[in-house]
Amino acid sequence: MAITLASGLGLGLKLGKNNNRSNPVSSYHKFANILHYINQYYVDTVDTEELVEVAIKEMLLKLDPHSVYIPAKEAELNKPQLTGSFSGIGIEFNILKDTIYVVNALSGGPSEKLGIRTGDRIVEVDDEMVAGIGITNVGVAERLRGKKGTKVKVEIKRKGSKELLVFNITRDKIPTHSVEAAYMIDKKTGYIKVSRFSATTYDEFKEKMAELNAKGMKQLVLDLQNNPGGYMDKAIKMVDEFLKADQMIVFTKGKIKRHNNQFYSTSIGNFENLPLIVLIDEGSASASEIVSGAIQDNDRGLIVGRRSFGKGLVQWPIELNDRSELRLTISRYYTPSGRSIQKPYSDRIEDYYLDFAKRAAHGEFYHADSIQLNDSLRYETAHGRTVYGGGGIMPDYFVPLDTMYSSKYFSRLFNSGVLNEFIIEHYEANEKKFKKMTVEEFLADYEVNDKLLKKLIKKGEKEKIEFDEEGFEKSKRFIQLRIKADFASKAFGRGQFYKVINEINNSLSEALKLFDKAEELTRNDYSQFKEN
Repeated sequence: MAITLASGLGLGLKLGKNNNRSNPVSSYHKFANILHYINQYYVDTVDTEELVEVAIKEMLLKLDPHSVYIPAKEAELNKPQLTGSFSGIGIEFNILKDTIYVVNALSGGPSEKLGIRTGDRIVEVDDEMVAGIGITNVGVAERLRGKKGTKVKVEIKRKGSKELLVFNITRDKIPTHSVEAAYMIDKKTGYIKVSRFSATTYDEFKEKMAELNAKGMKQLVLDLQNNPGGYMDKAIKMVDEFLKADQMIVFTKGKIKRHNNQFYSTSIGNFENLPLIVLIDEGSASASEIVSGAIQDNDRGLIVGRRSFGKGLVQWPIELNDRSELRLTISRYYTPSGRSIQKPYSDRIEDYYLDFAKRAAHGEFYHADSIQLNDSLRYETAHGRTVYGGGGIMPDYFVPLDTMYSSKYFSRLFNSGVLNEFIIEHYEANEKKFKKMTVEEFLADYEVNDKLLKKLIKKGEKEKIEFDEEGFEKSKRFIQLRIKADFASKAFGRGQFYKVINEINNSLSEALKLFDKAEELTRNDYSQFKEN
């Protein structure tokens, strides 16, 4: 290999005089020369490593929006989101007013075992002051994550305690869950919320499906709203659970032959006859679109919500020698009907990311007939239903974005961190009361009353957020549910958050009215869909 590379470099030097834009060796030599001249002769001292990082990022901007370079520190921080676990002290945290607040000590983790609580403020880590220094999420992760068995000293300020509390924590493996909620909505309807497709998603999904099945589930809502995607193979395995054998799930096309693949269902599906509705929205991307596209194109279930993000490009994660990462687009994927659901990106990349604003501007989030469909990208599902390519998965049943509870007043409370800080403080003050309740008692009996809301208003005013009665009344129900949902999450686990907040999930409410149609698809009755 060394001889081959050396020969290639020599050939590149000879060809350097030719105007050959497709010669990567010649281009590499040119870049190396420029970097050498800057390093040797530029008038000021420069950081050549930083120059290379900038050049790489700018180069990738010429490709597509999803081919990206991730510096080593960020790559290390992002890995647990996909691998499903990491080693650390086991907390969820927020940075509020330049202070690290413990949002939750993860169940069974080392912090919970030592008695670290929601609302604790981390002041020092290994004798280093971390409050008031402008610390970032990366900075927190660098200090608190580490190899299993290593120790870290954390000093904490706790409300009601005059002295700092010192904890010597032995780091341990911390699992992260991508299936955030699984519960029975009623006696026959199961609900599963999948927040991303990580290495453990399929196993988590199977486990939760088995639990719901044991509780008598006869039909399922699979919630992929705001799921940005992840591992393609986990999405394929999930779809396989619902399809009969030898049905296409997805296929890919790339520049080289080994990136052209077709994926079909096997005979292992455990839920092939379960009426199914999948929830999507503008935040559902990539692997989420593989799932919803396969379910839709095979006429296996209903897709409910709003048009998905529109990411139909497959990235190959390549770890570089300094542990940084290149995620390079190597192929496009297509749904079973042949749709590429990648939205256009030939114009400026900035425009690609402003697509949400464009959708909002022409009313797409609120009116189904505002969606611009390209008739030249019209396709048919396995049994003749019309679907469209060209930018996301169009739902079978559109549900407008709910703005009933939105107000500028709520936005100010939320975006300033006041609401989150208030929730942490009040939970900390009432944790013992919540812990004495069962989850059933809490969900049935606890209400966020006006007395508590007045305290929130006062806290907002202290933080220069002027009370707006009209905005407050409009958002009141949502504020109450958000506070209750966060309390439920902290006291009883993340899954309980969705049990509360789903009370105002419009897409879910509409889905529950459509199971008669989902059941007809399961029975292979497509007549009404063709007529409509």
